[in-house]
Amino acid sequence: MKAVVYNKKNNPEKLVFCDTDQPVPNDNEVLIKVHAVSLNAADYRSLNMGLIPKRKIFGADIAGRIESVGINISSFKPGDEVIGDLSNYGFGGLAEYVTALEKALVIKPDMVSFEEGAALPMASMTALQALRNKARIQKGDKVLIVGCSGGVGTFAIQLARYFEAHVTGVCSLKNVQQSISIGAYHVIDYKVDDFTEMKERYKIILGINGNYPLLEYRKTLAPGGTYVMFGGSLSQIFKSLALGWILSSGSKKMTSLAAKTNKTDLEFLASHAQKGIIKPVIDRRYTPEQAAEAMRYIEQGHSAGKVVISIP
Repeated sequence: MKAVVYNKKNNPEKLVFCDTDQPVPNDNEVLIKVHAVSLNAADYRSLNMGLIPKRKIFGADIAGRIESVGINISSFKPGDEVIGDLSNYGFGGLAEYVTALEKALVIKPDMVSFEEGAALPMASMTALQALRNKARIQKGDKVLIVGCSGGVGTFAIQLARYFEAHVTGVCSLKNVQQSISIGAYHVIDYKVDDFTEMKERYKIILGINGNYPLLEYRKTLAPGGTYVMFGGSLSQIFKSLALGWILSSGSKKMTSLAAKTNKTDLEFLASHAQKGIIKPVIDRRYTPEQAAEAMRYIEQGHSAGKVVISIP
C-alpha cells in the first residue's frame, strides 16, 4: 500500500509518501480503507520530539470504510463507514489502510462527509472535555475562548453555544467573521485589544493559544471561575502544569487538560454532527504527497479550522 512514512534520512522532508507493507488485522481488529485524515498538535509535537509511531506512520483522526473484521469483532462489518481516534493505539492513519480496535471507532454519520468525519475526533473531544468535564459549563456562563479560530477553538464555540453559554472569542481579524458565523456573540481581535485589560470577567476561560501570563488569565476570571489550558506552546503548557495548582487558591481554579480518547464522547459528538449542531470547519486540504507541508502549516498555529489530508 501507499503511506506517508517517517524517514529521518530524507532531509529536509522527513515524511515521504511511498510504498510500505499493508497492515494485517488480528482477531480483535478491523482493517479500514482510509479516505481522509486530519492532523493535530499531537502529530507535529510527536514528530518534533522524536516520538515516532512503531510503524512510522502518523495520523490519528481518520475516516474510512471497513474492509474486513477479525473473528472477535461484533460491532462492525465490512462496508461500514467509520471515524476514529487512533492516538492511543499507535496512530497509522496517513496510509491507504490502517488497523484499529473496536473501541477506537464509531459509525460515521451519513450526513457527514469523510473529510468532515476525519476532522471531528480529537479536536471536538478536547473541546467537549474542557467545557463539560473540567469547567462544568452551565447555561448562561460567560465563556472566553482564547484561540477560537483553530480546530479545537471552532468546536469549542459551537459546543459552548450548545450548552447555552455566552461565548466571546479571541483571534485575529481575518477570522472574526468565521467565529461569529459559528456562534460567538463577540470576538476580540487580539492585535487591537487586550482582553486582560478589559473590565469583563468570565466564568470559563479556555486557553487554546496566546502566550498570556497565568496571572492575567486569573485576573480575568470571575469569582468561582475556571481557566482550562490545553493548547499553545510547550512553554505555556509547562507553566500551567507547574504553577496552576498554586494559583488555584480561593474560588478561582487554574487547570489543564490532557484529553482522553473516549468512545462514548465520540458517539455523542458524531450524533450532534449528524443533527447539524456542530460542524467541522476545514481550513485547508492537502494530498498525501503534501503531508510535510501540511504538518508545517498546522505547527505555525494560524489555521482557521482543521487541516485534512485526503487519501486517494
